[in-house]
Amino acid sequence: MSYLTQMLGLTVQNFLSAATGMAIVVALIRGFVRRSADGIGNFWVDMTRSTLYILLPLSLILAVLLASQGVVQTFDAYKTVPLLEPVTYEQPKLDAEGKPLTDTSGNPLTETLTAKEQVIAVGPAASQIAIKQLGTNGGGFFNVNSAHPLENATPFSNFLEMLAIVLIPAALCYTFGKMVGDTRQGWAILAAMTILFIGLLLPAEYSEWKGNPAFASLEVDQTASEAQAGGNMEGKEARFGIVSSALWATVTTAASNGSVNSMHDSFTPLGGLVPMWLMQLGEVVYGGVGSGLYGMLVFAIIAVFVAGPMIGRTPEYLGKKIEAFEMTMAGIAILITPLLVLVGTALAVSLTAGKATIFNPGAHGFSEVLYAFSSASNNNGSAFAGLGANNPFYNTALGIIMFLGRYWIAVPVLAIAGSLAAKKLVPSGLGTLPTHTPLFVVLLIGTVLMVGALNFIPALALGPVVEHLMMIGAR
Repeated sequence: MSYLTQMLGLTVQNFLSAATGMAIVVALIRGFVRRSADGIGNFWVDMTRSTLYILLPLSLILAVLLASQGVVQTFDAYKTVPLLEPVTYEQPKLDAEGKPLTDTSGNPLTETLTAKEQVIAVGPAASQIAIKQLGTNGGGFFNVNSAHPLENATPFSNFLEMLAIVLIPAALCYTFGKMVGDTRQGWAILAAMTILFIGLLLPAEYSEWKGNPAFASLEVDQTASEAQAGGNMEGKEARFGIVSSALWATVTTAASNGSVNSMHDSFTPLGGLVPMWLMQLGEVVYGGVGSGLYGMLVFAIIAVFVAGPMIGRTPEYLGKKIEAFEMTMAGIAILITPLLVLVGTALAVSLTAGKATIFNPGAHGFSEVLYAFSSASNNNGSAFAGLGANNPFYNTALGIIMFLGRYWIAVPVLAIAGSLAAKKLVPSGLGTLPTHTPLFVVLLIGTVLMVGALNFIPALALGPVVEHLMMIGAR
């Protein structure tokens, strides 16, 4: 794309996507705050505030910081530079129509060429990266994303880009507490997110650090030393190593970001399972800007409704009774993603068009398809890139999944907001389940894990779990 297309087209969408999520979560919070009301705010006002007061200032600061680290920001044309070491290679000789030439015996003719120059892509990258990270939009200015040295130049830029992914989603938990008049509510939600995040980060780090036992028979040294990072370094930048690569993979899929600084398709089976399952949980562990928090609040509503009556407490959340309508909408919100992922994956591995570009056979090929539909339905964008997805079947299927996964979660969330706003505030009493305590944090975590396990463990067992068993059986 041209610089103009990226700056006028993609940048606008990067801002509006994030601002839309923030507007929806604020509308949901107003549903808890307002009483006997017939409205939940003005979308245009909320979107404008989010853009002008939060996204633009933060993007400006982050873009300047990234540019100071060497992330390119220029309108100059691509640079052609001489190679330090010229490369000699052979290529087929072609006629005027571009067809290969052959000798009298039919053997292809080749010519020896020497490459002495390289074209280096540049452009206004820092400004694009700032909002695509802060807005949890993902993608990348360059094809290899934040593994590219001109998009992610130093360890400090790597830290800034990861921090930007979770900055607003985590901060919105405090916003939630302030708006409902009890910051403990926000801290409880943030605690649940953080515990889930750390609990899934550790196995990802360990699995990548442990490496592939199948290499032992080949006498490949995977031990960390001064000469090498150790572990499974396939698909990873040596300058980032195991820790930063696995941390980024966990952060980018906990949020609906999708940017990468390593290739997830090259992770070990369990190392790849973690980012896949984080998406399948609904990206509520911090999650996208706004969407992560309203997704977690939907789980909180379900936790209250399920746990309250079991211990003799009233199903209320923040002074609002949780009744049949709210549970119906919450059920739709949490079931639409599993429906899209599992049905989409089943169709892809059943139809000839879907199987045609699964280049890795067996369990890993299935994992690639499952990852693709998990990523698309959850608005993520990262990939197990061994799957050939740039074809009519996957472009169409994943495009439909993206549309349904994004909007048909927002619709029931707004319906919940409107229903709650119309209700009267119920004073808390002895029969009210406290929702700011460690016990509620545990209940909330259990609800998220239970829904994720019931929906996706069977599919994960066919992909990364089987692949892991095959890998350790190779000893």
